[in-house]
Amino acid sequence: MQSTLSLSFSPSSSAAAVSRSPTTRFSLNTPTPLNLRFCGLRPQALAFTASGNRRSSQLPSRPRSQAVSAALSANGSPPKSFDYDLLIIGAGVGGHGAALHAVEKGLKTAIVEGDVVGGTCVNRGCVPSKALLAVAGRMRELQNDHHLKSLGLQVSAAGYDRQGVADHAINLASKIRNNLTNSMKALGVDILTGVGTILGPQKVQIGSSDKIVTAKDIIIATGSVPFVPKGIEVDGKTVITSDHALKLEFVPDWIAIVGSGYIGLEFSDVYTALGSEVTFVEALDQLMPGFDPEIGKLAQRVLINPRNIDYHTGVFASKITPARDGKPVTIELIDAKTKEPKDTLEVDAALIATGRAPFTQGLGLENIDVVTQRGFVPVDERMRVIDAKGKLVPNLYCIGDANGKMMLAHAASAQGISVVEQVTGRDHVLNHLSVPAACFTHPEISMVGLTEPQAREKGEKEGFEVSVAKTSFKANTKALAENEGEGLAKLIYRPDNGEILGVHIFGLHAADLIHEASNAIALGTRIQDIKLAVHAHPTLSEVLDELFKSAKVKAQASIPVSEPVPV
Repeated sequence: MQSTLSLSFSPSSSAAAVSRSPTTRFSLNTPTPLNLRFCGLRPQALAFTASGNRRSSQLPSRPRSQAVSAALSANGSPPKSFDYDLLIIGAGVGGHGAALHAVEKGLKTAIVEGDVVGGTCVNRGCVPSKALLAVAGRMRELQNDHHLKSLGLQVSAAGYDRQGVADHAINLASKIRNNLTNSMKALGVDILTGVGTILGPQKVQIGSSDKIVTAKDIIIATGSVPFVPKGIEVDGKTVITSDHALKLEFVPDWIAIVGSGYIGLEFSDVYTALGSEVTFVEALDQLMPGFDPEIGKLAQRVLINPRNIDYHTGVFASKITPARDGKPVTIELIDAKTKEPKDTLEVDAALIATGRAPFTQGLGLENIDVVTQRGFVPVDERMRVIDAKGKLVPNLYCIGDANGKMMLAHAASAQGISVVEQVTGRDHVLNHLSVPAACFTHPEISMVGLTEPQAREKGEKEGFEVSVAKTSFKANTKALAENEGEGLAKLIYRPDNGEILGVHIFGLHAADLIHEASNAIALGTRIQDIKLAVHAHPTLSEVLDELFKSAKVKAQASIPVSEPVPV
């Protein structure tokens, strides 16, 4: 999780750096950062963070083998036969998706996990955070007297049991983890327990034992860990990361959240619903970096201004000291540009939401001459690993947070499926611009494709016009029936040919609505064709129906209308 999600495309011919933050997703040559965010916009760490320091290399170390000299001495020669067709290192959502697709394709598959099945998303990210946000949403509804009265409802004072809320998140993570494990076992995927270390071509050591497994193809899917900038002391109690916050061991009266991206925004929703006051500390000049600017302004008006939230922008948290000896948490702020001292905050707790860093240490990449770039494994557009000389490493792939292309759980899964398609004989390249992202606040924010500034920059470079269409939730019958008319959908497109460049939604169930646009981009569907689609009435999906219908496209529909079918 984090507050910036970036995306870059690496040319297959070189070990181009991969980064993530939404500024130029469309560039195929320069990996310029492109801000987005979390597991469902799980985000990543940029070269500089909200502390003003470069990313620290102090990540958890991976255990290494004691006795692998024999295997290492022959690490330059691939094995003549294999234990598995496909071996996946990491059993998170990405590894799980790849494993299931591999079995469907008839591959003998094993997955290696040194921690717990489900990875960050299930155990410390998307899943438990959604449980907390579900509670936050209900609390927010029950506490909104004006909203309830407008529906004719009367509810007495609402309260919550902190441990009960925490148990809901823990139990949900456990249930999903068991489901993932059972689904793999039922399909015949071998689950190998231990840290996977690459010893050479198509060879992996499992744990600290001498067990060595061979596979025709190997996928690295080791994910990421919370990134903590230098100068910030995390004690797990009063200065915490998202991993700690999801346990909800206490609800502070006043909490500072460092980073206002997806992770920070979602936790601000949870904490304010449970009664906390929140202070954002953001290094950039505006809150919610990476969101489309127009959507970000509306979201700030609805999600921040009316709530118990204040903020400091354009500042780094240069030092954070946990509460101890009766003293509060102290946060020293410096100007992001001049680095001059700005202010000192004293709060009850601080949540570090400055992104995530890849978990790639101890993988044995040196044994195959692969050098990480800011911790990320360099890959091409087909997720094939690139070595230090810019050459492809045969039969080795890397997906998900570890490659830095797009730090979202479902992006990792899509990349894994793409790799399986390739190793089974069908070339496939994932269009990352079709991968949606969502922030599960109340109301929700979702997006796919380019922001308006990114699209206009692309248009200027490539010589095409960019147009924008918008629709309001206030004109949607279903939203009005729910008394939830606050919202906006925005379409960015090419009026000459009807290509969808980006869609951004803020409003009720935005995370569910985005997929019609995502699928249209993935399938290459043009606006003039999707205008002919039928949407049930009255539904929220009509927000997108009206959005596409309002676009002014010069080209005519390209898909022939089907012959009438008698019913």
